Amino acid sequence: MNEHVHAETELTRNQSLVLGALARADGPLSAYTILDQLRDCGFRAPLQVYRALDKLVEFGLVHRLESLNAFVACRHPDCDNHESIAFTICDSCGQVNEISDTTLARRLQHIASDAGFGLRKSAIELRGVCRACKAA
Repeated sequence: MNEHVHAETELTRNQSLVLGALARADGPLSAYTILDQLRDCGFRAPLQVYRALDKLVEFGLVHRLESLNAFVACRHPDCDNHESIAFTICDSCGQVNEISDTTLARRLQHIASDAGFGLRKSAIELRGVCRACKAA
């Protein structure tokens, strides 16, 4: 299980199973892929997966990648304290890496403030080719 679950956050069985599936995955998973993987554990409907995912995202344990319509387990301790998260997504191999950068977070906060917008959180998805695929 994810090591940075807060003590006051108790996961339900379904949330634990979904988090486990994402933590074991080599890359992002769609809700339907998670459902297929967890059918033997009693999952029958997409709504079961989506409810668990919604809570896991709320707890900061899982991130949704909008451009892929998929989810990844958080790879950074105390990630829920970061207001801005960035992901690199390789268009060749599908590898996803999570990046936390305080300079980027401050810059985004400044841009939002200049626009009269109160920024709470942001997620940036950088699409391109990873170092390994570029070298191949």
